[in-house]
Amino acid sequence: MRLSSITVQDFRNLAPNRLEFSGRRQFLVGSNGQGKTNLIEAIGLLTALRSFRTSEHRLLITHDRAEAGVAFELEHERLGDTRVRLSLRNEGKEAWIDQERIAKMGDFLGVFPTVVFCSQDHQLVRGGPGGRRRWLDLTLAATDRGYLASLQTYHRALAERNALLRTGQMKAELGAFEAAMAPAAADLVTRRTEGVKALSEVVGESYARVAGGEEPAGLGYRSDLRGQADPDTIAARLREGRERDLRFRSTTTGPHRDDFDFLIDGRPARDFGSEGQQRLLVVALRLGQALWFRRCTGIEPILLADDVVGELDAERRARFWSALPSAAQVIATGTEPPEGADGNWEYFQVKSGAFSRRA
Repeated sequence: MRLSSITVQDFRNLAPNRLEFSGRRQFLVGSNGQGKTNLIEAIGLLTALRSFRTSEHRLLITHDRAEAGVAFELEHERLGDTRVRLSLRNEGKEAWIDQERIAKMGDFLGVFPTVVFCSQDHQLVRGGPGGRRRWLDLTLAATDRGYLASLQTYHRALAERNALLRTGQMKAELGAFEAAMAPAAADLVTRRTEGVKALSEVVGESYARVAGGEEPAGLGYRSDLRGQADPDTIAARLREGRERDLRFRSTTTGPHRDDFDFLIDGRPARDFGSEGQQRLLVVALRLGQALWFRRCTGIEPILLADDVVGELDAERRARFWSALPSAAQVIATGTEPPEGADGNWEYFQVKSGAFSRRA
């Protein structure tokens, strides 16, 4: 897939802009706070209509404006030349593909994959499990409609069960929600077990490229249900936990509490990895995610690199750029052009939310 143009209107601090891209390597150059990341954020909406920086889409709309719009012209492996238009309003989001409005999120998710490399990625190693689960859910749901269906079913039933628990009373309706949760939970455990195993392989491959063949790396799934994928057993655990859940006013067991570890030499990188190893692991995670999308869908994702090499040493920066697949479009940002840049890059100067082509 290749982005040939993007038009933005009332998005963050960006001036109304239409940028045309002629090749597969674009670099946005400018001082901090000028709008480079905002354009990366706008392009990243293509994957799931979600920002990688905030869950509040209202924050994406220019102050005092009612609506933000982003339009894309793309060359797509399956759809050919395609136009995508996104509309963001305070009350919600809408998407159109070639003038056809998308009615369900599942019909849009993963059709136009992008992978964002950003400075906040280190929180995937160091932060809480919620961020890792969100990454895993997006990656698997974008390539597996069955996973998305089970995830949606599980979380709808979980929300209803938690609402009932908050009343502080044991009610018969808990059984109805548990009956819906158990098979969805079992399916999620199965798909996550298989998915994390496969993702671990591609992350390991990517880590070897950017780390120069150092120690082996991968991912390890930690199921809150200890890998139990039998619906009857899960339903029994939910019933047995009702008294405890009533005390906490929340469901205390299930896939919504799952996690995974980044592994170096088979050990959790959060506890045993150096700062440099952790940085390389999240880079490898994103490269592995791109490889996963390509293998599962046949679509080459757009890679969005938002000032990610500044904390790497010169040798590892060079490995990072060389590890990016030549067939992928890369749109990167920085305060200076990449070291050793060749003529393949197309440069844009960014200042006060405006973009100009730079020789």
